[in-house]
This record gives sequence, C-alpha cells and structure tokens, in this order.
Amino acid sequence: MKHILIITTIVAVAAAPAYAHHSFARAYYENKSISISGEVVGFEFRSPHAWVQLMAPDETGQLQKYSAEWFNPSRLSRMKITKDTIKPGDRVVISGSPSRKVNERTLHLKTIERPADGWKCC
Repeated sequence: MKHILIITTIVAVAAAPAYAHHSFARAYYENKSISISGEVVGFEFRSPHAWVQLMAPDETGQLQKYSAEWFNPSRLSRMKITKDTIKPGDRVVISGSPSRKVNERTLHLKTIERPADGWKCC
C-alpha cells in the first residue's frame, strides 16, 4: 500500500507541470500572422512566459496597448536576451499569431526587431 501511495504521488507531481502548461494553439491562431509596430511600455521577464507590452495603432489609427507573449526567461537567457534587452521607449516591430480573443490585443510573439539599431530575434 505504501508503494502505491509513493508511486501515485510521484506521477501526480510529474504530471502537474504538463497539465499546467497551456497550448498556444488554444489561445492564438497559430496559422495566422500579424505585425504591429510601436513603442515598448513594458517588458516582463518572468515565468512562465515573458511579455512585451507596447502602444501601437489599431486598425482605426487609435493607440492601443498590445501584449506579446514570448518564450520563458530560461530560453531567452540561452539566446542572450536579458531583462534589459528591451526597454520602455524602444520602438519595435513584432510579428506573431493573433489571439483568439480579438478584444484582448494579445499575440504569440514569433519575431521582434528594433529598427533603430538593427537588433532582431527569432
């Protein structure tokens, strides 16, 4: 009986991260791509995923806040990206998959570039 309890606990703990991690395809149209250009207002370098927030014009030309979900900080660090790589005020162009919830103005970041200095990623 003790062995069954130990095995059950190990399986539950091992499965928790897989269960907790969501599929990007559930939140974003992975077969579509949009591009937005604007000024960074925030860069959250945190788990489980980093986020880049920017102010960019919508389809009517009105400035709106957009949020782009990126890789986790561990993966970004291996790519030489730190919490200081992107700063508020940077002008960037982001391409990615749009959210399934249009009103949220979020996207799954696929590429990002900073034209001022030619920096690009992914």
